[in-house]
Amino acid sequence: MARLILLTDFSEEYAKLLLKGIVQYSKEHTPWVLCKMPLSYRDVHGIEGVLEWALKWKADAIIGQFYPTDKINLFKENGIIAIAQDFKTRFKQIPNITGAHHLAGRMGASYFIQKGFKNFAFYGFKDIVWSEERCTGFKDELIVNNLGNKFFEYQNTTFKELWYYEPENLINWLKALPKPIGLMTCDDNQAHHITEICKQYEIKIPEEIAVLGVDNDDAICSLTNPPLSSINQAVEKGGYETAKLIDQLMQSPDMPYEDIIVLPTHVITRQSTDIYATNDKYIAIVLKHIHQNIDQKLNVNDISRLVPLSRRLLETKFKQVTGLPVYAYIFKLRIEKFAQTMLESSAPIVEIAMNLGLSDYKNISRQFKQVKGCTPSEYRLIHSLKR
Repeated sequence: MARLILLTDFSEEYAKLLLKGIVQYSKEHTPWVLCKMPLSYRDVHGIEGVLEWALKWKADAIIGQFYPTDKINLFKENGIIAIAQDFKTRFKQIPNITGAHHLAGRMGASYFIQKGFKNFAFYGFKDIVWSEERCTGFKDELIVNNLGNKFFEYQNTTFKELWYYEPENLINWLKALPKPIGLMTCDDNQAHHITEICKQYEIKIPEEIAVLGVDNDDAICSLTNPPLSSINQAVEKGGYETAKLIDQLMQSPDMPYEDIIVLPTHVITRQSTDIYATNDKYIAIVLKHIHQNIDQKLNVNDISRLVPLSRRLLETKFKQVTGLPVYAYIFKLRIEKFAQTMLESSAPIVEIAMNLGLSDYKNISRQFKQVKGCTPSEYRLIHSLKR
């Protein structure tokens, strides 16, 4: 039996999902005893006070949002396993629960590119590892697609100013951005922040600024007006793997370890990005039809009949907007839908593929690997909670 302290912000969905994964591991193994410690306890008593309580409570391990200045070596010196949850930076002397933040940034940029955007922005914070790496990934994906010169960045606010809703520089930056624009934020809280400012200053979402967050925090995404699109992450699986690591370290304290990497899985589209950013009304009609019917049989000839354009002219205009031929765009979007459905459904992979019109499973498996770097079954194993 392990006695575990969680020093984190339980108002956030991320912490709740971590806990859910830990509890699942506990259910499958020896039951654990958990203590949810509010961050205010550390702020009032310092890391020494947290350690004092941990020793009194006979804790085996602690997972925490630690400051870079916290003397985290104190835990190891007192026989307590410490694991850092991404907060400001990664630690070298203890394991981290961190994320593939660069990949999340690239996913966000790719999402906006598929929707036909030509202008892109990122809103985040300097000196915060998860914000800076998401920004870098976002920018790198634009550069690969020759869109780096259409990128606008706002990362001048420090982390201690997160609560402040009306900095004049940010308002002026939003007003000056070319429209329409796809704007990714470092997390859902800051996406909500942007939507509130846009509402106050009558900047239309998604018509002028389409807003995408990270974490898929249901409370924030649902309450935001309009509802917020967000990148989902395999946080529950991260909690499960963290519990497994703690279990291993309890048995072999000196064993080598690696950080727990929480992977982004897919974009959950809601109204804040429900737009296809092109001034060409015919391409907008085609894009909307493809996205709304991606689980149906789509034929390029049939699609061309939706608009008064020849197939050749449609293909030319479509590639100018999206960077891909119509068929390639459909296929890429269908692969993304396939990947998303595999994680949301427990149905057999072959059945999911068939329902999405991907009838040649062996060929699809090969093509899926070209896009995602692994087979469909490997993808589901990597991103789903291990049982």
